[in-house]
Amino acid sequence: MNREKQSSGTLEQWQSLANRQRCHIVAAARHEIAANCNELVELCRSAQRTDPVETLSSELIPLCAALQFIGHRGPKILRSQHIGLMGRPIWLWGVRSKIERVPRGQVLILAAWNYPLLLPGIQAAQGLAAGNRVFLKPAPGCEAVTELLVNMFRRAGVPDSVLQLLSSATESAIELIDKGVDLVVLTGSSSTGRAVLRQCAEKLTPAILELSGCDAVIVGKDANIERTAKAIRFGLMFNAGATCIGPRRILVADSIKSQLQAQLKHEFTNSPMVVVHEAAFAAVRELVADTMRRGAGNILALAPNPAPIDRASFAPIIFDDVQPDWPIANSDFFAPIASLITFDADQEAIDIVNQGCYRLAASVFGAEAWANSVASQLNVGTITINDLIFPTADPRLPFGGRGESGFGVTRGAQGLIDMTMPRVVANHRGALFLHLAPKKPGDFDTLANSLTLTHGRFSEKWTALRRFCRGVKFNADSPPTTLLPTTHPTDKNQ
Repeated sequence: MNREKQSSGTLEQWQSLANRQRCHIVAAARHEIAANCNELVELCRSAQRTDPVETLSSELIPLCAALQFIGHRGPKILRSQHIGLMGRPIWLWGVRSKIERVPRGQVLILAAWNYPLLLPGIQAAQGLAAGNRVFLKPAPGCEAVTELLVNMFRRAGVPDSVLQLLSSATESAIELIDKGVDLVVLTGSSSTGRAVLRQCAEKLTPAILELSGCDAVIVGKDANIERTAKAIRFGLMFNAGATCIGPRRILVADSIKSQLQAQLKHEFTNSPMVVVHEAAFAAVRELVADTMRRGAGNILALAPNPAPIDRASFAPIIFDDVQPDWPIANSDFFAPIASLITFDADQEAIDIVNQGCYRLAASVFGAEAWANSVASQLNVGTITINDLIFPTADPRLPFGGRGESGFGVTRGAQGLIDMTMPRVVANHRGALFLHLAPKKPGDFDTLANSLTLTHGRFSEKWTALRRFCRGVKFNADSPPTTLLPTTHPTDKNQ
């Protein structure tokens, strides 16, 4: 289908395309992204995003990888699943079934400002590949780059009517949810998630909420301290600290705390000043002031540094001697700030993570066997071992949180499937329709013995088999009746 015909296509025409066609059209947008790399990088530039390498590595490259994944794997993920004979109950003889993945219909995507290309780009691509109409609302300040992203999908062949760009004003989303959509996908804060969910509840509209985190880094006694400190610095400084899975709580074994502190001071030497986004600064300023009032010190400061309380541009902060129940350790915020929390036993660190309200992701640093054991006990959406953030860029992986970090997933195969609904089609072939036959007096005993024969203990099966055979013979010799007994055959009233 050429671009001219495709651009004016309707939703019905888009849905009538084979899954392979839709997936390939959506995946072709990566060619447009690669061809317009410089313009996209420039449009992403802001006070928080000053390094073009970060834009390439955190947005363009993983977005194109995700589009390629949809093109290659999407058709198989979306195809109908035929339920074979293996495992089919014998009483469903002649029934053949399949599960189809059908589009939800109208999908509203509410984008965040911190990753204006990667997050809405993948979500829109998955919604389109699944056959939906996608409404994309950009975050304020991200209108230009979002418009260019939409145009790239359209140049690849996505119909204009199937991918629609909304105003960045909150009212545009409120109005559309009121009119009725079939799915809302939000990337944002927990407070925004509550507001959206309340509105969705009025319409019983399903939602996928990818909300913020207060992610933990668990550092065991056998951890590679140098690598751990480098990873923490990377996570804390990446995207000016505006990353939902950035390190916010550093849970360190008491026996190695001093080593980690020394290495962190070394890694953060001469760290640049960072500008906190205006949408996050007020909350960050209050959290910093509260933490200082509680007596925590900044291990990266040579002297007391009240500057973060007064202005949005400041050097990274790592607070020491923070308690797990302090606000700084239980808040979602976007800034290069972390808190050191010590633990003695592994279970103490595990409980701090699992009892926290935000459970988006966590990282575990230490000997591999120990790290895997700890990871298996964490109730979070994503766990990385001896690294953080970087592995989550794999386009095959789903992404989602627990608790106040939201629910549902985007990305990966599961993210694509969640843009659809299952539709079951069961076809009863042949001439055997036992459930339509007239009922007979021995039906209860026959079915009860069949139940024991199929699911009972081995010692009971032989007796059930003999009774089952007698029941079948009795039914064959008995006239039909219109009703089964209303009481058990052993009841004294029978």
